[in-house]
Amino acid sequence: MRRLWTVLAALAMLSLTNCGYNAIQTNDEQVKSAWSEVLNQYQRRADLVPNLVNSVKGFAQQEKDVLLGVTNARAKVGSIQATPELVNDPGAFAKFQAAQGELSSALSKLLVVTENYPQLKSDALFHDLMSQLEGTENRITVARNRYIKSVQDYNVGIRTFPTNLTAMVFGYKEKANFSVENEKEISTAPKVDFNPAPAPAK
Repeated sequence: MRRLWTVLAALAMLSLTNCGYNAIQTNDEQVKSAWSEVLNQYQRRADLVPNLVNSVKGFAQQEKDVLLGVTNARAKVGSIQATPELVNDPGAFAKFQAAQGELSSALSKLLVVTENYPQLKSDALFHDLMSQLEGTENRITVARNRYIKSVQDYNVGIRTFPTNLTAMVFGYKEKANFSVENEKEISTAPKVDFNPAPAPAK
């Protein structure tokens, strides 16, 4: 009888090694790690914003609406609790993504405004902040790409047989991924026209 239990235990262990549980754990940890890096880079950007706003404020007092927009967008980003569990909640993830999108949009408006102030663009502090912001935006892109790949590996893993059976038993669900907010707009190719606009009739 003892021998039978030993054989059954060995068979159970063998079947567990091929059930995909360990692969799910590995992929889940990779998603968490990639998500932490995304948050790290977004935090870096949020930390740069007050300095950037203050340096622009010194040169462009009349651009209060733009400066206020950036400040409010940063506050909205800061109000969202970005925990590792956020990736398991599609609604919360979409809110987080929307808030980050608002901040990106507000920063874009701020950069357009700065074009009107040559003395600001030549300021050493502003120039340094802009370089840091540009580097941070690149890091955000890299971090998001890594996260997207990690989520893809995880989601494919829990949907593929036989791992999907293990995922169902233990309650693992697909994780949310980044998407493009203005998908309809960017799916249409922009029109490029090098012909000068006709002069107005006199």
